[in-house]
Amino acid sequence: MSAEGDHQTETVPDWKREEVADLAELIETYESVGIVSIAGIPSRQLQAMRRDLHGSAELRVARNTLLVRALDDADDGVEELIDEVDGQVGLIGADANPFGLYRELEASKTPAPINAGEVAPNPIEIPEGDTGIDPGPFVGELQQVGAAARIMDGSIQVTEDSTVLEEGEEVSQTLANVLGELEIEPKEVGLDLRSVYADGILFEPDELAIDIDEYRADVEAAAAAGRNLSVNAAYPTAETAGTLLGKGSTEAKSLGLEAAIASPALADDLVSRADAQMRALAANIDDEEALPEELRGVTAPAETGDDESSDDQSADTESEPDADADDEDDDDDGGDAGEGLGEMFG
Repeated sequence: MSAEGDHQTETVPDWKREEVADLAELIETYESVGIVSIAGIPSRQLQAMRRDLHGSAELRVARNTLLVRALDDADDGVEELIDEVDGQVGLIGADANPFGLYRELEASKTPAPINAGEVAPNPIEIPEGDTGIDPGPFVGELQQVGAAARIMDGSIQVTEDSTVLEEGEEVSQTLANVLGELEIEPKEVGLDLRSVYADGILFEPDELAIDIDEYRADVEAAAAAGRNLSVNAAYPTAETAGTLLGKGSTEAKSLGLEAAIASPALADDLVSRADAQMRALAANIDDEEALPEELRGVTAPAETGDDESSDDQSADTESEPDADADDEDDDDDGGDAGEGLGEMFG
């Protein structure tokens, strides 16, 4: 068996060995390695895609048997990608994380016409409007594929948006001709990521297809809620210590004012409060002769009396942690979350 295996190894063409070696080098070089489908992509367009990826990712197309051999020889679980090597595929490597790679590949896709016999990737619609085509047999073709069409004002017009094929249905030759004549390109052509391996984890496309803005907002909201919980539960952390101290200071001041505790820090507020109370009392005394001359004719202070002022201050104190926590979260946690998400999603 050993001699036979050696004989088989010796007969492997050099170009195959070199190809496997090149594939193995790609696998070892990049942070993220994946399998992409290249089915249906014209050769010229595929070459353009490879050029566009230059500098951020590398695409290699080889025989599936060689891809399997290179993946099987790789370490760290990359061989899990072997299950995706089926049909027309390529090996792609990128320094970006899987989320960034997926986004880049999706953004690089371009609209393309659909051919007869292909399956509709989504519902195909012919929009309402003037086709710009002179009256003739084409109106019958439109009606045949299910579009509401008629001749109006010297041209063929579609009178309402018409769905002519549902997702998953096969495109007929007539429909392909109609769409081509109207220059409707209902599908996207590009590299479809089947699976990608990075940091010991195998990612599927549906796991990578997330709304980053929504995800960022969820993380920031969770961070803000966590900070508010910490503050309202008086649970000190490095992030909430400043807010808790501020809250404690405000509550202590409110308590000192209510208890009329003589303190240098409260002196001005206590004097202002006493003056307001005195003026309120003077305004309620009808006999001016009973008042000192400087208090005669005074009006009551504004509606925000002492008790209301104290209550408002207390209420503000209760609500302050949430506001402070949100503000600090925008400055601190929001920035950290944004930076972390930036690294995660490339």
